[in-house]
Amino acid sequence: MTQQTTQTPRAVLAVEGARTARRHLTRRDVIARQLDAIAPGTARVRTVPVTIDRDGERRRVTWVTLDDALGQPVAADRAAHRAARGLLRRMLPDADWSRPLAYDAITGELADDEPEMPEELRA
Repeated sequence: MTQQTTQTPRAVLAVEGARTARRHLTRRDVIARQLDAIAPGTARVRTVPVTIDRDGERRRVTWVTLDDALGQPVAADRAAHRAARGLLRRMLPDADWSRPLAYDAITGELADDEPEMPEELRA
């Protein structure tokens, strides 16, 4: 007797897709609310790992910028920058935080934030 695999019914896939979308929207909304509580107006968080030399000892730290929807810096102190980074690390634990990343609180997307060469300079 051979076993046959059956396809998952399309309705089941649709329900699972809807649940995933709801979780994504809920997480996006929670992060956006908490970022706004940390630094009002924050729509984008950029993180860049850098190495610094302090008292002859090299340390790896993360540079964090908080921007509004127009790309302008949000007025925030050091604690707010640290809190925003901590929030994202807790809410998005699977991300590779050893690379430059940008989180968009409007769309809920976390993307690589590597600098790119302008198209007109590529030859």
